[in-house]
Amino acid sequence: MKILVLGAGKMGSFFIDLLSFDHEVAVYEKDARRMRFTYNCQRFADLEEIRQFKPELVINAVTVKYTIAAFEEVMPFLPKDCIISDISSVKTGLKDFYEKTGHPYVSTHPMFGPTFANLQQLSEENAIIINEGDYMGRIFFKDLYQKLGLNIYEYSFDEHDRTVAYSLSIPFVSTFVFAAVMKHQDAPGTTFKRHMKIAQGVLNEDDYLLQEILFNPYTHDQVAQIRTELKELLEIIDNRDAMGMKAYLTKIRDNVRRDIEIKHS
Repeated sequence: MKILVLGAGKMGSFFIDLLSFDHEVAVYEKDARRMRFTYNCQRFADLEEIRQFKPELVINAVTVKYTIAAFEEVMPFLPKDCIISDISSVKTGLKDFYEKTGHPYVSTHPMFGPTFANLQQLSEENAIIINEGDYMGRIFFKDLYQKLGLNIYEYSFDEHDRTVAYSLSIPFVSTFVFAAVMKHQDAPGTTFKRHMKIAQGVLNEDDYLLQEILFNPYTHDQVAQIRTELKELLEIIDNRDAMGMKAYLTKIRDNVRRDIEIKHS
């Protein structure tokens, strides 16, 4: 298959490396310097080269802020039957855009990234495939993600946004709060250092990505839950309520018991 990857950033380069030995792969990137470390693929900096290449599948891997703009730029140079796809963690506006293009489309979300994941060992990572759009496109990505050992889930666009509001907004906001109140420690403890490592990864994410995840219409209720829990915990602390603290710790241990090992009874 002829595959065009838009963007030679970390995820774009990951997909190029992943696909280039089984498919004819090209990358389109405006910044030629970013293509220096792409191998075994054709490198395009001119849109006319896309027309001549005649891709059968486009994987849009540009930063989330420019996902739709990148599609609009290359669309006039694509064959009519070319499948267009994105790997964006923010799907806002994409369904309406896709349905107006006239192209077959597929949308997926590999729920890992270069910040934290070991791209050589992904068996504990997840991917979402949107169950709307082109059937063959979905099959292509399902086969690809299965070969990587990813856990695959199929959601609608709306279900995806609800999932992201929970799985990304809660840890992001928790990290924001930690970073907002922290003070430099010359001799930090292990837990503090682990939180700092997470904060480093989150705060190095693209500002627009963080904004769009938090502006997801489903994020408000998730953040409101954090506020409710903090209010309850603060009351326990203010009252030095030992029984209340024990009950609270029991509650939260029970809440996470299915996902992490709890050694306390």
